[in-house]
Amino acid sequence: MENENQFNNEEIYSKKVRAGKRRTYFFDVRTTRSNDYYITITESKRRFEGDGYERHKLHLYKEDFNKFLKAFEETVEHVKTDLMPDYDYDEFSRDNDGEYNPEHKASTQTTENETSEPEEEEDSDADESWSD
Repeated sequence: MENENQFNNEEIYSKKVRAGKRRTYFFDVRTTRSNDYYITITESKRRFEGDGYERHKLHLYKEDFNKFLKAFEETVEHVKTDLMPDYDYDEFSRDNDGEYNPEHKASTQTTENETSEPEEEEDSDADESWSD
């Protein structure tokens, strides 16, 4: 039997967020050698050439959770209230499965030159799951 203190990097919890046609975010809870927990945030982008994915990963440790969350919330709030207060942030809301929710779009007003039709989004047959 292997040493119990060996780094196992076991995934405890995972949440996937699809963001557009080629990008997906993964929020994963993992364990450390000392049976502590940390979060990895991974951005996975399908390459233009179609040969695989490009991934960028952040490791977030428990001592930074509150500072990270506070800075993230303040940054989002700054964009929403100071930089783009008139933008409808619910316009392209998606449910938990990443599917488009037309109820949010239906509440958006359009002008004569705009259309209320959502842009078509290409579904990928590629499986974006992986292990570290």
